Amino acid sequence: MKKGPDDEISAGLGVEGKRGLLDKMRQASETSGRNRAARLSRQPAPQVRQVLRFDELPEYQRVHVQRMAGEMIGVANPFYRSHDKAAGATTEIGGREFINFASYDYLATNTDPQTTERAKAAIDRFGISASASRLVAGERPVHTDLEADLASVYGVDAAVCFVSGYLTNVAAISCLMGPLDLVIHDEFIHNSALAGIKQSGATRRLFRHNDMDNLEFVLRTLSADFRRILVIVEGVYSMDGDVADLPALMELRSRYGFWLMVDEAHALGVLGKTGRGTFEHFGTDPRDVDIWMGTLSKTTSSCGGYIAGSQALVDVLKAEAGGFVYSVGLAPVLAAAARSGLHILRTEPERPERLHRNGALFLKYAKEAGLDTGLSLGYSVVPVIVGDSLRAVQLSNELLEEGINVLPIIHPAVPEGMARLRFFITCDHTEDQIRHSVEVTARRLKDLKDRNFGLASLDMDKVMKLSPLFQATGEA
Repeated sequence: MKKGPDDEISAGLGVEGKRGLLDKMRQASETSGRNRAARLSRQPAPQVRQVLRFDELPEYQRVHVQRMAGEMIGVANPFYRSHDKAAGATTEIGGREFINFASYDYLATNTDPQTTERAKAAIDRFGISASASRLVAGERPVHTDLEADLASVYGVDAAVCFVSGYLTNVAAISCLMGPLDLVIHDEFIHNSALAGIKQSGATRRLFRHNDMDNLEFVLRTLSADFRRILVIVEGVYSMDGDVADLPALMELRSRYGFWLMVDEAHALGVLGKTGRGTFEHFGTDPRDVDIWMGTLSKTTSSCGGYIAGSQALVDVLKAEAGGFVYSVGLAPVLAAAARSGLHILRTEPERPERLHRNGALFLKYAKEAGLDTGLSLGYSVVPVIVGDSLRAVQLSNELLEEGINVLPIIHPAVPEGMARLRFFITCDHTEDQIRHSVEVTARRLKDLKDRNFGLASLDMDKVMKLSPLFQATGEA
């Protein structure tokens, strides 16, 4: 090994010289330490900062008050219901079977024998985990096969998969956009997109839901001020069940030169004659959309997310997106299950056809029963809007008593006054299940309204006075 100049100096000192050098170094270190201690002793002692307890946080206080309000009037928490088996059109909770409208296995691929067989074969070959980032040692053939399948579905060059649907939006948006850029999104966009925009540092503007005139106003007002512009919409909106106006968006794109990103989480397997999504629904060229985003946890009965588009887009994300580069690769068994879902989508077009029929049937019966289904077009998601968050929770609980599992969406996920039950429709629901569920929902909701059950009937002053948190903070 080649010696450096310090080694040569040290070698020329001899044993005594080396000892002397070490002593001087120790003295210098001790002197420096004493000087630092003296400086600190002359400074006033910092005020002791108390550790904030989590139960003192305002976020916890909100949760606590909501829980107490429910307990006061005997409303059970409808969330975190534990299912005893795979959930599809029916499920089992606590040993009892229910008609199930709370799972988004739209094409019933989750329990299909093809899916379980492919998943088991992947486990036998690859084990469970990829055990590393794909960039280093986590790449498996099933990853690239899945990405090729996704690119084929969308008719684009390439795709890239992430380990989480939420992470897909966060990683892609924060990778492509920065502080010099503008992101414009539909006001009903998913929280994961909002998180990605925030992380990117880009300027954020929203437009009124599905209002293309309002979007154009924002573009006309701001587009000249930014380096890059990204517009984000959802194919099927997960809270309302309506569809993005893709032709109008593409026309605006041709004039204002922005990137268009379409979130297909609830559209793949749902929209279009064969379930390929929003572009098939409208008969448009999928290559005219810059970024197709979706999740693997719905139609493809797996877990994770994907971006599909040009080869250059995918190359950038694979090289620069932190959520891909620094995250473990998608578990091979999940990739195999997702491939099975896509295979079923391609080879069994009757499943999307049954889903279309069931969604339209649910919407028809609900409207005939006088239920408020909002903007839904009767595809994968049909909300029943009840207005009051407490009423929505109680309605969910009462439907469970009747053998129907459907979950409420309450404030702050939706504005107070727009709380709802959200029904996910699958291709396996029967007409009898749909008719019965709508009839029971209408009857139970009418009874709650007749009793004036809801937040308006709740004595919030009493709730606050009973809460030790409000007593402690003086907020009662």
